[in-house]
Amino acid sequence: MFQKDLEHVSGKAPELIVGETHRSNNLIIVGTMGKSTLIDGLAQKGKIDVSELEGKWEQFLITPVKNPMEGVDNALVIVGSDKRGTIFGMFDLSEQMGVSPWYWWADVPIKVRENIYAKPETYTLGEPKVKYRGIFINDEAPALSGWVTEKYGDFNKQFYEKVFELILRMKGNYLWPAMWGRSLWDDDPTTAPLADEMGVVLATSHHEPLMRSHVEWDRYGEGPWDYDKNPNKLKDFWREGMERTKGQEKVVTLAMRGDGDEAMSEGTNIGLLEKIVKDQREIIKEVTGKPIEDTPQVWALYKEVQEYCDKGMRVPDDVTLLLCDDNWGQVRVLPALDTEPRSGGYGMYYHFDFVGGPRSYKWLNTTQIERVWEQMNLTYSYGVDEIWLVNVGDIKPMEFPISFFLEYAWNPEDFPAEQLPAYYTTWAQEQFGNEHAQEIGDIISLYTKYNSRRKPELIEPTTYSLQNFNEAEKMVEDYKALVGRAKNVKEQLPKETHDAFYQLVQYPVEACANLNEMYVAAGKNGLYRFQNRTSTNYYADKTKELFFKDAEFTTYYHNSVSNGKWNHMMSQTHMGHTTWSDPAYNKMPAVSYIQSGNNANLGYVVEQGVSRFQWMHSGLNSHSFSTFDPVNDQNYYVEVFNMGTEKLTYTITTENDWIQLSSGGGTIQYDEKIVVSIDWEKAPNGQDVGEIVIKADNSEEGTTVSVPIRNDLSEDIKGFVENQGIVSIDAVNYHNAIESAEVSWQTIPNLGRTGSAITTSPVTASKQNPNNDGPYLEYEIYLLDSGTYNLTTYFSPTLNFQKDEGLIYAVSIDGDTPKMMNLHKDASAPDWTYPTWWNEAVKNNIMTQTVLEKELSAGAHTIKYWVVDPGLVLQKMVLQKEGANTESYLGPPQSKLIK
Repeated sequence: MFQKDLEHVSGKAPELIVGETHRSNNLIIVGTMGKSTLIDGLAQKGKIDVSELEGKWEQFLITPVKNPMEGVDNALVIVGSDKRGTIFGMFDLSEQMGVSPWYWWADVPIKVRENIYAKPETYTLGEPKVKYRGIFINDEAPALSGWVTEKYGDFNKQFYEKVFELILRMKGNYLWPAMWGRSLWDDDPTTAPLADEMGVVLATSHHEPLMRSHVEWDRYGEGPWDYDKNPNKLKDFWREGMERTKGQEKVVTLAMRGDGDEAMSEGTNIGLLEKIVKDQREIIKEVTGKPIEDTPQVWALYKEVQEYCDKGMRVPDDVTLLLCDDNWGQVRVLPALDTEPRSGGYGMYYHFDFVGGPRSYKWLNTTQIERVWEQMNLTYSYGVDEIWLVNVGDIKPMEFPISFFLEYAWNPEDFPAEQLPAYYTTWAQEQFGNEHAQEIGDIISLYTKYNSRRKPELIEPTTYSLQNFNEAEKMVEDYKALVGRAKNVKEQLPKETHDAFYQLVQYPVEACANLNEMYVAAGKNGLYRFQNRTSTNYYADKTKELFFKDAEFTTYYHNSVSNGKWNHMMSQTHMGHTTWSDPAYNKMPAVSYIQSGNNANLGYVVEQGVSRFQWMHSGLNSHSFSTFDPVNDQNYYVEVFNMGTEKLTYTITTENDWIQLSSGGGTIQYDEKIVVSIDWEKAPNGQDVGEIVIKADNSEEGTTVSVPIRNDLSEDIKGFVENQGIVSIDAVNYHNAIESAEVSWQTIPNLGRTGSAITTSPVTASKQNPNNDGPYLEYEIYLLDSGTYNLTTYFSPTLNFQKDEGLIYAVSIDGDTPKMMNLHKDASAPDWTYPTWWNEAVKNNIMTQTVLEKELSAGAHTIKYWVVDPGLVLQKMVLQKEGANTESYLGPPQSKLIK
């Protein structure tokens, strides 16, 4: 593989020489310390220094050597401490030369270079900080399975060779293979020896003990999958798994779950499970003929299995405890900092893909790497460094986060949060070159941020607000802008990169933009039906159009990209989910049609409108706007709509010269928005009310809408200013940050649904006391009106990973005593029954709490957020007056800040 890399890059085929015979003045010498006589000879002669590699795991050195041997002028030596160290050295050089790990899996072209240089110094990445770093191919039907069947006939050696190569090129070393009705060991017995030869460590998933795939019990098992009733047959079954992998490097899964990835029983039978583990370890020892601790073993604490550990079950120290997230990217539990060390250590099983409640998500990448960084930084900081494994579904849609996960696993200590924005650019540069790397990185950053707000399978017509803050329309506009940027970049890229660009950038952006617009169109159809708009039918048709456009994207991906290489790979259903179980086909959201009258008929909606009928939707037929003021300098719209099939001609006028209208009217088939704003230089001082008149040409009477203003505000306003009873603040935009000797504040760029997020560092700090000496963030606000206000906090979903009383923080306003709040009050850690609070948190990708209620006067105030426990990630705070309308998915946009 390395030889082919050199040929691709240089355009010349280098000769591969096995042994010490050479016919060139210039060599690349590759070998493993203690395994290569050539390497060991160079070390003995003092030509290379390998002392740094002694006793190391997977470390390599790349070093140039003058006159390494007779007749050779120059050599570039790649030496590893072990087999994988050597392999990683070769593939690291390949990647630096321009061979992307995704050259085959995403068709990233290899750049040909006229010259390749190595700096005259020794280069190493050191040892990996996490021992086993890998992926789990899972939930692989219908996409990956359909593709594999067409291309390879089955999940055989030819398929897995490509998987093994991909893992190694990303400096991973560990694989849980596909297991939905499949067995890597049984389907093609030559596959496991190939993995061992290439250096990929195989293991079985969390419910497949002793190297036996679960499907093999269906094929060969006798009797029930029940150790109480059928222990001898099960032991024979497991023994065969150990026998056939004898001599192969592996990590052996222990214990047992119920048949078909289910709970083993209704109760927690600790005694039975401890006996199972004891008997399994006896089998391992007998088959290997080695001390039991010489065989790496793992106990996966997945779903209900965590309860066994919580209730006192223990396994020997040499067994790795594989902790798990909640299937949605939040780690469930971490070892206490004062826990006695285990020789087997701890691992973490993480998810980019999941089949289960509240709904499955499998289609495209919906994970922000910033969230991965935050949760895996937490994980590593608490001593979990034996195994990092991530469920990647079908592999293909998860190219970007897979790259990040494995790279971060190599050395989490050398990857601060500040480096996250640059990672997008660097990764884009590795796939598409320097010229457009920044722009491509920005596009990937934004589309993953938009997707993480709510996974596509969870979106509904009512997800984003059609009535407040222009939320739904802004989301559609932002996605469309991203599509435009992606297409613009593609036009400027070399043609040979177009297939890769479509897979890695354009398709996920276009397809997700289309899906979101479809659901918004369906939402408008439902709302406009209530309002009797003629455009109700337009949006029914628009929903259908966008639904079938999604199929066009899929067809293009399957048939045209890379000449049909990836047929079936995007066949995962992603529309019409109502439960955890995937629908068999994509389903269009329901729409309605109405029969409108022929005559044009005027209706209108006032943004921030005040109605005499509070049940009216979104200012429908309101007779007044909310108050305008010069500090917020609001722009509000009035939307005129037609309720007839004939076109509507209308006018909108005002006699107040200080009221500005973006249009004086027009002729419309459906709807039109006119922006209303104030010319404050002409506006009267104090409080006043102007008017606009909306009139249809086919009607003698017009409708008057009041435009109230207040032009009497103080000139010394500072801070985030209230608007219509709301002060919304992105947490990173604090005015003052107080730290302590033990705790500092850490911004995590881009993390969250709208802006960035803030947490504390280190995540292992002790509990803090919210007092004058404690760390806090300070936010200055200014209220235009007095009243009763509620403060709501918005946190990234975080579980009570220490399983104590919950994660505590505190808030205060002005000089009040900080009020202690528990993010997990009434919220126990999620179990496999999916409690309601957790369902809402993962669906919305946010946890909110209304933390205090207080009478506040008009004028300046200060909000303080105090750290108590580490591990909390604050995104936003919203102060709202009782009765203020903040209903929306993302919450109110950030308020205006006056410095």
